[in-house]
Amino acid sequence: MSDTIKTIQQLNLEDDFLFAKVMSDKEVCRRVLEKILGVSIREVSIPATQKTINHLYEGKGIRLDVYINDDEGTVYNVEMERGKQKKAILPKRSRYYQGNIDLDIISAGEDYRKLRKSFVIFICTFDPFGERRHIYTFENRCVESPSLTLGDETTKIFLNTKGNMHDVDAEMLEFLSYVENTTDDFAAQARSPLIREIHKKVTEVKESKEMEVEYMTLLQRDRENIELGREEGREEGSNQMASLIKILLSEDRTDDLKRASEDTDFRNELFKEYGIL
Repeated sequence: MSDTIKTIQQLNLEDDFLFAKVMSDKEVCRRVLEKILGVSIREVSIPATQKTINHLYEGKGIRLDVYINDDEGTVYNVEMERGKQKKAILPKRSRYYQGNIDLDIISAGEDYRKLRKSFVIFICTFDPFGERRHIYTFENRCVESPSLTLGDETTKIFLNTKGNMHDVDAEMLEFLSYVENTTDDFAAQARSPLIREIHKKVTEVKESKEMEVEYMTLLQRDRENIELGREEGREEGSNQMASLIKILLSEDRTDDLKRASEDTDFRNELFKEYGIL
């Protein structure tokens, strides 16, 4: 969690809570997907949204993605991603999500031919591949013949709010800017009808007392979990140090004990040396 705690009114679309609430609106979600994919989508249903939100209360970790089926059976997994530290793990995460989609579609013993076309979509506030593109689209292709696609009907798309190539249209550029600047002023000057429609839902969420209570409840739970983790870490560290002190004193290594109390790297080396976990 960020050191700076935002109120619900200060949230941008890049913030998990607001993104999940806004994308749970079927029409907004449909319009955003149409923009990203450049195709017409007649209707979407969102069967797993409530389940996703409930995971927050159950303490199972925050995975605020939106899981959608359209009228043709296509499945979309959409997630907001912030922080450069996630850059290296995104490809593996996209693979993991793809596997989850397939497992959700097929129960044990069913025919693999029931697998549907699927898209895993990450909206990133950093450049995940460093080529300055606003959009990166991946499909499985033959290494020896790149024009030959595998035809497994899986696609992974990464949007990048920090791109600067001329690779998307003006409306997409405006949407990517809005992700990080989800304000009344930005929406008022926006040319895109899509931005105005999204902002109606954003305003509804931000002005809802029920949403504010839910948001503050989740913040408090996160604070409690973080503090619990710190306490457990302090207790574990204290137990490790007590074990190390006992060993070093028994071996008359007082100089090493003094050094270990001041040098974290040396202390960790001793933990490894004596198998103190």
